Amino acid sequence: MPTIHVIDADGAEHVIEGDVKASVMENLCDHDLPLDADCGGSCACATCHVLVDAGWASRLPPPSLDEQALLEEEPTYQPGRSRLSCQIDFRPELDGLRLTLLPRG
Repeated sequence: MPTIHVIDADGAEHVIEGDVKASVMENLCDHDLPLDADCGGSCACATCHVLVDAGWASRLPPPSLDEQALLEEEPTYQPGRSRLSCQIDFRPELDGLRLTLLPRG
């Protein structure tokens, strides 16, 4: 089963088995990782903002205009690394994806 490597806001690493029929956000929430997902994945709030490791960022489809607009308003926005985890469909090619969770507000 494909995996997702997650660094939480405290610096601890978690390796979770990912469901390829779900978004990255759904996978993180299903494994009780500390991530808010206030809008439930509708790209309306940015509470599921994560930082994708640089080596993985280019392997993802680019963010939509709506996602990019939300990200750019975040104080922790990092161009090229910031993504809304609800907008990343987890699929087998993303086995080993590495990302970092941001401190919860």
